[in-house]
Amino acid sequence: MLELTKRQTTDKFVEICLRGVPSNKAGLVKEAIEKILNLAGMPLRDSEEDDGKLCSIEQVFPDFHIGHALRGLRSREELTQKQLAEMVGIKPSHISEMENGKRPIGKVMAKRLAKALRTDYKVFL
Repeated sequence: MLELTKRQTTDKFVEICLRGVPSNKAGLVKEAIEKILNLAGMPLRDSEEDDGKLCSIEQVFPDFHIGHALRGLRSREELTQKQLAEMVGIKPSHISEMENGKRPIGKVMAKRLAKALRTDYKVFL
């Protein structure tokens, strides 16, 4: 398996957002996270403490394009560009172009990629 050439970096803090937690268990999950943070000497900062303003992904990540999601999902599945290209029946250079935002991903291709990467095709649209 090829090693990633770029390492993702973060500052000293990260934001953790959980989705898909059943509403009847959300309080328990929040309480558990709060206890873990307290052990680390860090208070839980609830998103409700912010100004309540939501930002679009374009505002937060102005250089974001759907190719980043494609690259992340491909990495999650531990596939090379060549392997993914073979799975969906295209050239590896097309995968590279999609990941770099130089080639659009249409609905048909999104469905093929989604099947290979075990995700919903709407991620790519």
